[in-house]
Amino acid sequence: MPSSVPETITAPSAAAEAGVVVTPLSGFTGALIDGVDLSAPLSRAQVAAIRAALHQWKVVFFRGQNLDHAAQIAFGAQFGAVTPGHPYEGDSAPAGFPQIHTVSPAAYDHRYGTRYRKRQSPNGPGWHADVTPLINPPSHSILRAERVPAYGGDTQFTNVGAVYAGLSPAVQALADELRAEHRFGSTTSAERSTEKIGDLVRNNPLATIHPVVRVHPETGEKVLYVNPSFTREIVGLSPRESRHLLDLLFEEIARPEYSVRFKWEPGSVAFWDNRAALHLAPRDFEHVEGDRILHRITLVGDVPVGPDGVASESISGDYFGAA
Repeated sequence: MPSSVPETITAPSAAAEAGVVVTPLSGFTGALIDGVDLSAPLSRAQVAAIRAALHQWKVVFFRGQNLDHAAQIAFGAQFGAVTPGHPYEGDSAPAGFPQIHTVSPAAYDHRYGTRYRKRQSPNGPGWHADVTPLINPPSHSILRAERVPAYGGDTQFTNVGAVYAGLSPAVQALADELRAEHRFGSTTSAERSTEKIGDLVRNNPLATIHPVVRVHPETGEKVLYVNPSFTREIVGLSPRESRHLLDLLFEEIARPEYSVRFKWEPGSVAFWDNRAALHLAPRDFEHVEGDRILHRITLVGDVPVGPDGVASESISGDYFGAA
């Protein structure tokens, strides 16, 4: 008789047999995984257990991992093809590792410009999934900590599948039918900027119309697929209607019961499903002493599809494939 458990999901007993210990960290979002050395090749059972935890908790965390750039890339490649570090990476990737996107104040200043970084926050924008203005945003992101301050600089994650499930049926039905424009530099101030960010946005604009509700390609779960950092407007609505509806959805995304907060330590790794989780960069870093240096890779994603079966439509920008 065929198993009732999908191939990509491992039952808890199978995870235990693989030596993988999954400890949930909140009611909806995040789990700590022990019993795995990410610097070594994983068994099929370990890969399946981690993937199952991602499906349920959207983000998983590991402590005490000894990874360099090459080992981080090798770990990610066991779950999918690894992309270049960022569509706007330019010359800021570490030498020999175009897949690595370094997250630090210095890297952000080099990439986008000093004044822009200080307006946004030391390490990026508000709630977002990575690079959703692409036609195929990354499926997963993997972020490891090299150096962190003694306190401050935490990262929050939220489960947008749970956010969608928490909406009233009437709002769900409305959202199911809508589509929204995602654009890098979603504010006109970025487009007008005289710093690097302005040149990047004007010379290589990234913009796509995505469904407001996305059907997860592996689990079939409906997830709310908008975010305050990259979603500019809902198409087909007046500007006022779009603004009010997006504000409502963004307020739901920010509700604390859906989120988890992760404190970084050197050797910590966060691995999240970029299709079903948003994250929030720290905004408390500028007055904290000590460097915060993290390194991210992303995995090639698919084109989002809404409940009506209609896929996203690119406005500007190419498919983002493997490095």
